[in-house]
Amino acid sequence: MLASQRCGAKTRSGKPCMSPAVSGKKRCRMHGGAEGSGAPRGNKNALKHGFFSREQIELRRTIRNTVRRSRELMPKLK
Repeated sequence: MLASQRCGAKTRSGKPCMSPAVSGKKRCRMHGGAEGSGAPRGNKNALKHGFFSREQIELRRTIRNTVRRSRELMPKLK
């Protein structure tokens, strides 16, 4: 039991969970290794949308880079 792989989750205190992982999984029974835990396959409830979607993050990055380049091209006014 002591030599078995440990759960990879962090507890609420921030320390790693010391419970043994369920066989064939990386988590213990309390952190998602138990049979039937987790969302069903194809679950759309956790779908990202809006401000934190991949498209919006890429758009903000593009705008930020464009503004940065335009500032570099403009002469400095004193």
